[in-house]
Amino acid sequence: MYLQVVHRLTEQIRAGRLPVGARLPGERDLADEYGVAVNTVRRAIRELREQGLLITVPVKGTFVCAKEPSSNSGDDDKPTG
Repeated sequence: MYLQVVHRLTEQIRAGRLPVGARLPGERDLADEYGVAVNTVRRAIRELREQGLLITVPVKGTFVCAKEPSSNSGDDDKPTG
């Protein structure tokens, strides 16, 4: 079940509905929204943090920190030609 939450949140981030810097709703709110247990949401958030999409700041909340997982390949810094 947590993978479904991971997929749905990832799609929202990619589509721009959750832009970089956006604060996610609380775990209980997300659990209600997706019809899953709070622990399922926690596992999904942990997975997205490991992928580099989210960051959790104690007391502040969980925020979007990147648009796509593993998209920083370093090619943008290399000169072309």
